Amino acid sequence: MRVVLQRVTSAAVTVDGQTVGSIDRPGLLALVGITHDDGEAQVQKLAEKTAQLRLLEGEVSCLDTGAPVLAVSQFTLYADSKKGRRPSWSKAAPAPVSEPLFNSYVEALRALGLKVETGVFGAQMQVSLTNDGPVTLILDTDQL
Repeated sequence: MRVVLQRVTSAAVTVDGQTVGSIDRPGLLALVGITHDDGEAQVQKLAEKTAQLRLLEGEVSCLDTGAPVLAVSQFTLYADSKKGRRPSWSKAAPAPVSEPLFNSYVEALRALGLKVETGVFGAQMQVSLTNDGPVTLILDTDQL
């Protein structure tokens, strides 16, 4: 499982011109990718890390401040571009595997007490954000 965290002052996701999720104060945008061998253990580990990392201004975490998270599923985090010019998506888990795990990540963040907004799984989304810092961090369960 891979999560790209971006410290933001605001962020929003729109689908077909409608805002489906947004945060309007400092928090984190979490782009979430899931691969074939991910499960609940990886979900819990990354949810706890997301909530506890001291990435916000003043070296505090979302848990410390109650800062919101906007979580967006992004299978392209598992792109393989070693061959040719067209990336392969074979390392990304298919929707029947990844959607329940993405939802579990969101619920794990909420269970920790965080306010979490989301995009729409599998939809063509437009994500807008104001990156703060900029601060961007990549979490990968293979490296934790």
